[in-house]
This record gives sequence, C-alpha cells and structure tokens, in this order.
Amino acid sequence: MIGGDASTGPAALAAPLLRYYAARIARARRPFVLGISGLQGSGKSTLARALLREARRRGLSAVALSLDDVYHGRRARAALARRVHPLFATRGVPGTHDLALLTRTLEALARASPRRPARLPRFDKGRDTRKPPSHWPRVARAPDLIVLEGWCLGLRPQRAQALSVPVNALERREDADGRWRRAVDRALRAYQPLWRRLHALVLLAAPSFAVVRRWRGEQERALRRRGAPRAMDAAALDRFIAHYERLGRHALATLPPRADVRIELDAARRVLRAFGTSCRPRGMDRSIPGIKPARPPPPCRRPAPR
Repeated sequence: MIGGDASTGPAALAAPLLRYYAARIARARRPFVLGISGLQGSGKSTLARALLREARRRGLSAVALSLDDVYHGRRARAALARRVHPLFATRGVPGTHDLALLTRTLEALARASPRRPARLPRFDKGRDTRKPPSHWPRVARAPDLIVLEGWCLGLRPQRAQALSVPVNALERREDADGRWRRAVDRALRAYQPLWRRLHALVLLAAPSFAVVRRWRGEQERALRRRGAPRAMDAAALDRFIAHYERLGRHALATLPPRADVRIELDAARRVLRAFGTSCRPRGMDRSIPGIKPARPPPPCRRPAPR
C-alpha cells in the first residue's frame, strides 16, 4: 500500500463498505457496479483490491476495472493531439479514454459465461500503451460485484464561464485560447451515460488538490523501483499534474454531495471519517457500520436522491 497503513487507510474500509451495500448487492439483478472516485494517489486501486478480497471472503464473485485500463495508447493520443489539440498527447483527462471499450466490457461482464467469457482490458503505464488482449484476464461468469475506479468518476462538465480563466501556467501558456479545456469539457459530456451505469459511488475525498503532487510522486517512485521505462522525474510530474488541475479542483468542489459514501482523508491518506451522504429517514445513522470517525458527519440538510 502506498502511504498510510492497512489499519488507517482506505483499504481498512473494505469490510464496512461491503456490509453497508450488502442488501443492495443481493437485490441487484445484474452485477452491482460500485464506483470509486478520488484524485490521483488517493488509494482507489488499493481500496478496489481490498474490496475484491473481502467480497470473495464473503462468497461473492467480484472483478475490478479502472478508467486507467481503457486509456488510449500514446499513438492514438498523438493522433488526437494532431487533430484536436497538442495537450491531448498526455493521458488522463476526459477524451483520452476508450469509452466504447469500457462500455463493451461492462456489457460483456453482465452476460459472461464459459462459452462467452468477458475480457478485462489492462494498460501498461510504464510503457504508455494498452497490453495485448491475449494478456487480459478472462471472466467466465457474470460477477456479483464490479468495482470501477477512476479519478474523474461521477464528474459533471463545468459551467461555460468557468472555462474562460486559466487555472495554471500550463493553461496560460499552451491553451491561451481555451480550445483544449473546452474540448475536454465536451468530452466529459460523453462520460455521463457511463456514470449512470453506477449503482453507487464512493468518494475518497482529498484534503486539497495540493496533496496530489505528493501522492502521485509516491506512485512514480514505485514505478521507478520496478524499472518502468517511462516513470516521470520531478519536472515531468509537475507538468503531468497540471493537466489534471482544473478538473481535480472541480471534483473537490462538486463531487462530495453527489457521492453515496464520502471518505475524508488527511494528507497522509488516513481516514478521518466515512459516512453516507444521503439523508436517511427518521434520523437513521449515516455512519458506515464498523467505522469510528475522527469527527461526526456534518448535518444533513438535503433530501435523499433516491
């Protein structure tokens, strides 16, 4: 696990989260799709792996998918950069994912069988290209649970006026006319049908966007230790993160009330509190069973969304 430890980080919440969603998973007629959203380095993949282990311990079949696994490779992004804007050469923002592949994968999982197994795409970040399909894991039966994680999962487009002002030096110097950020925003609109496939959304809420530099740096150091040929140095990392800043700050401002469960983290990736964000009738507790928060959930003043 990168940062924190197994007892204080997001992975410690796997069992409580599955208890929290157990009834909904049992009622689902198709695989229950649980989304995990959070900024880069917040612990999404670690939590997803812990959820798989806990699900299997409970006798549930489960698989994990990531938006990262459906990135377009560097050649496809280079073509996008020539066609739309040079900044699309860098992976990460909406528009650099193969949504059709992810949609086909979710549909294939829902009807998977020994005769028609589903394949789970995998992306090699060190080489910046998708692994060949022959290396993709096969799933021979529809799972009870699909864990889908991604840094912009559940995010909605920005208001038009928010796109007019650059948020950092990268946008001021390389997107002065706003063409790239408007293209990213248009691309994000195409992600909304995918978000509607989620049965629930868990948010790993970072304390600020500033911690992303530290968290992502830990990931890059881990890649270098494994000998990844395209691991980034400090300057490349700063430039890389700048591509995410606009929507990262937008996510911090807008996603918390839209998530079903909010897990608030400190800068060391320790859990401060975790609670359901939907108001419950008759004053029912919104805390996650088995979790003792550092401080109680804030007052709930809005009606339940469903």
